[in-house]
Amino acid sequence: MRFHYTFQKVVDLKGNEKTQAEWMLSSALGELQAQEKSLDELIAGRTALMLSLQHAAEQKTPMSKLREMQDYVDYLDQCIARKHLDISRAHLEVQHKQDQLSTKVLDEKVWLKARDKAQTAFLQNMSLREQNELDEMATVRFAMKSL
Repeated sequence: MRFHYTFQKVVDLKGNEKTQAEWMLSSALGELQAQEKSLDELIAGRTALMLSLQHAAEQKTPMSKLREMQDYVDYLDQCIARKHLDISRAHLEVQHKQDQLSTKVLDEKVWLKARDKAQTAFLQNMSLREQNELDEMATVRFAMKSL
């Protein structure tokens, strides 16, 4: 006779929910990394443009060209500010997904612990039955020898 846990489907479901929460966290982390990479690219572009602007100012570039470059720097500053907001939102999403994963892990542990307790009780019961059967066989043999 082998162990069969009545709530095994619940344990499996909790494991699947944990796996799904892990995937969601991984996705949120990927999004955060993408946002941070995008911010780094914007900052690098702004830095390069500022150097170009500085170099152009030294080279007696027409004022309209300098103004155009400065307008683009301002636009990049706005993009960088928006990107900081996006990163903040991504950080919040990652934190939310981490909290969900923690809850799912705890939930799964509770059900696994319950299954382990049930299995331990089952094994103890089986061991007790075997011992009782062996005791009964020994008693029968002893009774047969004494006749």
